[in-house]
Amino acid sequence: MTPPLHVVVFPFISKGHTIPIFDLARFLLCRKICITIFTTPANRSFFSHSLSDTNIDIIEIPFPKNIQGVPPGVESTDKLPSMSLFATFANATKLMKPHFEKALESLPPVTFMITDGFLGWTLDSANKFGIPRLVYFGMNAFSRVVSISALSVLRTQVSDNELFEVPDFPWIKITRNDFDLPFRDREPKGPLFDFMMDSFMAASKSYGLLVNTFYELESVYVDVCNRITSPKSWCIGPFCAGNQVLYVAFGTQAELSPEQFKEIKIGLEKSQVSFLWVVRKSLDEVDDGFENRVKNRGLVVTEWVDQREILSHGSVQGFLSHCGWNSVIESMCAKVPILAWPMMADQHMNARMVLEVIKIGLRVETCDGSVRGFVNWEGLEKAIKELMEGEKV
Repeated sequence: MTPPLHVVVFPFISKGHTIPIFDLARFLLCRKICITIFTTPANRSFFSHSLSDTNIDIIEIPFPKNIQGVPPGVESTDKLPSMSLFATFANATKLMKPHFEKALESLPPVTFMITDGFLGWTLDSANKFGIPRLVYFGMNAFSRVVSISALSVLRTQVSDNELFEVPDFPWIKITRNDFDLPFRDREPKGPLFDFMMDSFMAASKSYGLLVNTFYELESVYVDVCNRITSPKSWCIGPFCAGNQVLYVAFGTQAELSPEQFKEIKIGLEKSQVSFLWVVRKSLDEVDDGFENRVKNRGLVVTEWVDQREILSHGSVQGFLSHCGWNSVIESMCAKVPILAWPMMADQHMNARMVLEVIKIGLRVETCDGSVRGFVNWEGLEKAIKELMEGEKV
């Protein structure tokens, strides 16, 4: 009798990476595939709760202790005091390798493993045990291939906010500031750059890439991606569920200054729209009466929420978003237009795609017109009213 297929799944310990992989695991379960998923002790309860209606086996392995700069007990990126510690945190996961391999030894035969692109070190473990590694890739094909194509221009003297044509896609114009540091530097270097290069190299040597998108959405970019990069990318999405309230959320990792946070408060209050605003506790400032003044039309939530459930609610008519790819695809599936305010990572590319390629939203205007400028309340109020009411202020 042929043994059942058995897949090991290891998401990066960040909710934006983990939640789509839960959906992928459920999809595999429907194909009668046995799943073993890995996490750490501090994340076990989130995994257990999210997968309580499945028979997925959860294995926890210890997260390394005494990592300089990472507070004790922090085992997911949303708990980091600052995203400047991301490279330190991500590199620390490499110390989990012996525990991961010891656990693999005790498992039934593994058909293949799916591990996050940020867990590049799992390629060595996969090769050691002769297990094909598939990489879960949180970035869409558009952002990936446009970024690769733009590299040659980023090495030139083009200024930060100067629009330039992307060599392989002349109909797309972006700026140097659409990229995070250090990637927009003419000669990028540093721990984060080294980590990302190691991750990309490991991905290129893996069996394939699994991307949370669908081919019909970005066929041009998927085809180019598969022509100029390896290994092959497979579209396996969308992973998401499936109105006069504006839903406001910037993910678990965006860092807003107190000044910018204040402008958001004023902009939401002045706009007079109903809203649900999800914020990080660390950004919750001294009470200034804001919540009391908007209590009849606005709600501020400081805990993690089920974003898909919110977006699928019939009253939600707009999404003020950082344009993380999960958020973009969830918003599309819920047919909710996006007010784009990208802040980091691939979010600027995603925003370009939302506005200029698939044209499903608007963009928040900054004071100086740059892609990374400060947003005052007047600009935010104007964009909110245009999105929610079709009103150009």
